[in-house]
Amino acid sequence: MFDTRAFRIRPLALGLWLGLAATGAVAAPCSNTANGFSAWKSAFAQEAAAEGVGEAGLRALGAAQYATRTISADRNQKSFRYSLEKFMQVRGATTIVAQGRKRRARDAAFYDALERQYGVPAGVLIAIHGMETGFGGFMGDSSVVSAIVTLTFDCRRSDFFRPHAIGALKLVDQGAITVQTKGARHGELGHTQFLPGNALRYGVDANGDGRIDFYNITDALASTANFLRQKGWQPGQGYQEGQPNFAVIQQWNAAGVYQKAIAIMAAQIDGG
Repeated sequence: MFDTRAFRIRPLALGLWLGLAATGAVAAPCSNTANGFSAWKSAFAQEAAAEGVGEAGLRALGAAQYATRTISADRNQKSFRYSLEKFMQVRGATTIVAQGRKRRARDAAFYDALERQYGVPAGVLIAIHGMETGFGGFMGDSSVVSAIVTLTFDCRRSDFFRPHAIGALKLVDQGAITVQTKGARHGELGHTQFLPGNALRYGVDANGDGRIDFYNITDALASTANFLRQKGWQPGQGYQEGQPNFAVIQQWNAAGVYQKAIAIMAAQIDGG
């Protein structure tokens, strides 16, 4: 069992960890099973400390559990195998568009302000919001920290998830999330399911309360618009397949059917 006492770090201990990282301490190997998870976390803690993760983040790493449900979900992804028609049916595209039009009309001032600031049309943000969490209806039931740490330990895509694990631990340091914060099976969090590294980089305190909260709709949608703009969104340009901004939608999710569905639903919402 992993000893969380190792994460009650005092300045001297933190300095020792930094020293170990600087001298090239060897990281524990990844695994495709739960075997070695505790040893790997101990080694990863040294790397995390060297990259600026503080005491709160390191305690969260110590408390992280191997997320069996996350591994199961990662091994059984179906979206990549669906046709576009099947994907949109399964994800409830008709309902998302209908509800999205109502949201666009009801909160026009909010979405217009976001478009003025970031150049991203309301339909795109609303379609992402509806697709990801049913407009906040379900934002996940898995520990964000445990999920993302497990995926970093897992050998399949360690390099991809590693910056997001560091990001999650830094979000804990900032008070944006805790080790109890729930998200999706792959560690995505909040209304639009940001991966933690992206949340750390692109998060916006849009409601001005001094805290970036991805479970607050104002912060979450502003952060989503900021992500898209920073990824190259061109205000006033099209976002359907073959148009300039479709490449930016592709930065949000790797599944081709997802990308096309977002573009189609967004146009229907914007044109509704």
